[in-house]
Amino acid sequence: MQFRFSQAKLSASPVFKTAANFEYPGSTPSVSANGTNDGIVWAIEHTSPSVLQAYNADNVSQELYNSNQASGGRDTLGDASHFGTPTIVNGKVYVGTTTGVTVYGLLP
Repeated sequence: MQFRFSQAKLSASPVFKTAANFEYPGSTPSVSANGTNDGIVWAIEHTSPSVLQAYNADNVSQELYNSNQASGGRDTLGDASHFGTPTIVNGKVYVGTTTGVTVYGLLP
């Protein structure tokens, strides 16, 4: 859910909400951006297999990407670690899994 701050107060209800339901243990989202532009909220949905999801930071109801959408299971994440948090560095997203680390980036 996305809430808005106004006059140092948080809105009582969300202004936007994702379609995904983040069951226990929930998700610890990360944000990447190009300065103050092109913000992306990255979150892990802890299903089996887990799903890496990317949302427009200005409106989290707009999903930009999820790791299940590529054909042939190309981007499947596997099972993310229990308290896994996406880490974004140099244009790549790193996610710890129960068996290693999955790295996402642009294809050549």
